[in-house]
Amino acid sequence: MAPRTLPAAPQPLLPLGDLLQRVRQCTLCAPVLPLGPRPVLQAGTGARILIASQAPGRKVHASGVPFDDASGERLRDWLQLPREVFYDPERVAIVPMGFCYPGKGASGDAPPRPECAPTWRAPLLALLPHITLTVAVGQYAIGWHLPASRGRPLAETVRASGAPGSPVIALPHPSPRNNGWLKHNPWFEAEWLPGVRQRVAAALAQDTSEIDL
Repeated sequence: MAPRTLPAAPQPLLPLGDLLQRVRQCTLCAPVLPLGPRPVLQAGTGARILIASQAPGRKVHASGVPFDDASGERLRDWLQLPREVFYDPERVAIVPMGFCYPGKGASGDAPPRPECAPTWRAPLLALLPHITLTVAVGQYAIGWHLPASRGRPLAETVRASGAPGSPVIALPHPSPRNNGWLKHNPWFEAEWLPGVRQRVAAALAQDTSEIDL
């Protein structure tokens, strides 16, 4: 079978609302999605924080709400973000590597569909001009936003991303499947997360001018 040719990525000329509407109508991966397409994301032009995640799970697919599951509860606790802030698109943008539930894989959910990010990611991020801090959640988002980290141990990447002034913070995926990693890396919650919470709060407290985090 000949490889599929991806459509050219839309140029960031549309208003964000119009581009989001086009994303939510996307059916590019429909033939291979077990539950069909349902892109899940949120974004507003005023957002200060970008949460770059992996792909919706089955529960999120059903509700259409990003991180509407146990992983979301843990992530909000990690970042100390109440729901009303987390789900405010003018403060927090949530743009996964894949927008639709990809189905089950050999261990947990399958990876995000590869068609999604090259088609939509650059145009969307171009319309989020006030992002001052990106939180990359899980290996696929970390690999995209911190390409030099590919192949390195997760703990090493997470620690390095906490350096002062780093625009990207790496987090392990908050899925219960990572409880073993958390148990073997107690420094993450005890020592590292307090600094992350401070940076998240600082980013949200700023106006749209550039800041030095």
